[in-house]
Amino acid sequence: MAFELPAVTPARAKTGLAILALTLLLAALVAAFVVAPTEREMGDVQRIFYFHVASAWTAFLAFFVVFLASIAYLRTKTPRWDIVAASAAEIGIVFTTLTLISGSVWARSAWGTWWTWEPRLTTTLMLWLIYVSYLILREMVEEPDRRAAFAAVFGIIGFVDVPIVFMSIRWWRTLHPQVVGSEGFDMEATMLPALFLSVIAFTVVFLHILILRAGLERSRHEMMELRRRARWIQEGGG
Repeated sequence: MAFELPAVTPARAKTGLAILALTLLLAALVAAFVVAPTEREMGDVQRIFYFHVASAWTAFLAFFVVFLASIAYLRTKTPRWDIVAASAAEIGIVFTTLTLISGSVWARSAWGTWWTWEPRLTTTLMLWLIYVSYLILREMVEEPDRRAAFAAVFGIIGFVDVPIVFMSIRWWRTLHPQVVGSEGFDMEATMLPALFLSVIAFTVVFLHILILRAGLERSRHEMMELRRRARWIQEGGG
């Protein structure tokens, strides 16, 4: 099939998004460590909560992009959607890793242990394993069209674990605190600005990294296509 490349993002747009991401990250750090009040029971360790939630949100967003891009690929067979899905999966794994690490630090202070097999932690670890397996699958299949198709199906099915992770604290008895309850946010109102700012900052960082990673993958595909054509010409095809 004809190879279609995703549109190139203008350099100024990339620079502007990078500046915005850095500015928001710095603002989130100030909000979390300076502006937000100290939690009564956990003290300053609680401040990692803002980035823990933001990391989890960003991981969910990344895997949702994988889900949508995978559907788009199966409908259109357009390689740019496969590029977006693969790039988002890699970023999602990074943010899931940050979620697990920050959660362990928080758990050590709150529960006295780095890890416990409670529902939210277990399903999050499963999510990490699912998308690591997604990337392994991509490496195992060499033929581009088959790789993209298999990965798309896997990416769609794997997304099922995202709502399971989110709903786990409602479906099962768990030690994990519930950020959003039936009556709204289960935290002091003075802490909400730091939380919202962290989520927004991490979202912009995700978008910036996604654009950069997809651009690199696009360039790699373009180089592979040029090499394929060069071999075809050398073998007498042209």
